[in-house]
Amino acid sequence: MTGLTALWLPILLSAVLVFVTSSIIHMASPWHKSDYPRLPDEDGVMNALRPFNIPPGDYMAPRPSSGADMKSPAFTEKRNKGPVVIMTVMPNGPWAMGSTMVRWFVYLIVVGALAAYIAGRALPAGATYLQVFRFVGASAFLAHTMAYWPLRIWYHRALSTTIKATVDGLIYALLTAGVFGWLWPKA
Repeated sequence: MTGLTALWLPILLSAVLVFVTSSIIHMASPWHKSDYPRLPDEDGVMNALRPFNIPPGDYMAPRPSSGADMKSPAFTEKRNKGPVVIMTVMPNGPWAMGSTMVRWFVYLIVVGALAAYIAGRALPAGATYLQVFRFVGASAFLAHTMAYWPLRIWYHRALSTTIKATVDGLIYALLTAGVFGWLWPKA
């Protein structure tokens, strides 16, 4: 067993490495450029929604009020007529990238700490690179990827977007596992 305090350096270094890598993937490459296609008549849609002053949050339309409502002819007609929409409304104005990046970095530290906890409970100081890589890589992969698939299953998120996010998560997991394997405490 290896304590978390002995793993603070790989936790922080892997978070920094994944943070930089994810920034490159999302800002300097075209990899995610097609994730969110433009709406037809974007200005018209935005102008139509603007008077409602919808507060930030997640919304569904049509939204049934109950299980019985889902079976009602009125709801069925709305659903069949469409559009069927699940949307996230964000605050107006410029994106708060600073606070978003801080939250992302904190998330990466949490992923590293959880991966360290799992590997630390299973492996002693002096474990081989491959043993550490397997435990940390598997747990980091789960943390970085598995939440995307229910979005695909339940909310029809584009398969291409889900696969790209999973590939990103694999890259992040491999980097995290590599750092932990490299910096795992010696016996």
